[in-house]
Amino acid sequence: MGVRINRTIELLEGGQPIYYVGGHTGLAGTFHRRPKGSLTTSHTPVLTYEQGQTDAGHWADYINVGFEHGAFNVAGLDDYLHGMVDAGPTRSGHRTPTIIVEAPVNGISRAVVEANAWQCQQLLARGVHGIILCKANTPDAVAAFVEACRYPINRLGVGAGLGTGMRGIASEDSAGHVWGVDAGTYIEKADPWPLNPDGELFLGIKIESKAALPYVEEIMQVPGVGFAEVGPGDMALTLGIRSLSNPWPQEMVEIEQRVKEACAASGVYFHPFTGYVAPADFPAWIDGGAMVITAPDQEIARIGRAHSGRKMPV
Repeated sequence: MGVRINRTIELLEGGQPIYYVGGHTGLAGTFHRRPKGSLTTSHTPVLTYEQGQTDAGHWADYINVGFEHGAFNVAGLDDYLHGMVDAGPTRSGHRTPTIIVEAPVNGISRAVVEANAWQCQQLLARGVHGIILCKANTPDAVAAFVEACRYPINRLGVGAGLGTGMRGIASEDSAGHVWGVDAGTYIEKADPWPLNPDGELFLGIKIESKAALPYVEEIMQVPGVGFAEVGPGDMALTLGIRSLSNPWPQEMVEIEQRVKEACAASGVYFHPFTGYVAPADFPAWIDGGAMVITAPDQEIARIGRAHSGRKMPV
């Protein structure tokens, strides 16, 4: 059996990079699939019970569900997760693969995040293992996001950058079933890691607007942030760049480097943009600090896992 509920946390604690599939945009529940129901990497998975059964044995460490632009199909997400539970466990001994969802709300301000905290509550109630806040523009908005994902009984970081958690009671039975724990254990464990060493939620943010640039270092210092990335397409648009090509404009290169350095200084895991990287070049990226990695195909994960001496079964 897995040591942790959340497989990605277990791997990162062991110094291993994690590899994910599932696009940041898509039509949740309606996109085209490859043969045999396998995921594409440009869209979110089909959110059905049957697809959950198929994806329970997927080679990726986690599956991204892109509700930022895809349909907010919470009922489908519920079916998908229960299909995974019934077909599991994974070959690594975990009840399900890690599922992380991009929420539709943008982190423009605390007020906007608080007004849309219901999204975090709904997603976490399904039993997901993490949420990504897009357009994380200010430290206060990011703090509101972390607070929206926490039960008020969990107090680490409160008064030191965070307010009291906002999540309400009543979903601990349903979410706990997906995690394979009782309601009381779920309430204790459903807390952001690494802020809470025993927490099983992995929260991410995307720096993808020039409005965030004055605050990058402060944003990374918000307790509860687990990983961060630059959203290159959206960031480019806010800078007046209509489309990106390889190599990036120097301004974009410098922004990603700044985010990387801010992550390193704050203990936040760095997710680089690797859309232009050939599989053979991934070991160098790992050596350079990449820990959360998009894997367009299994070969990238195979090369990376071999390079880092991965032992956990795939």
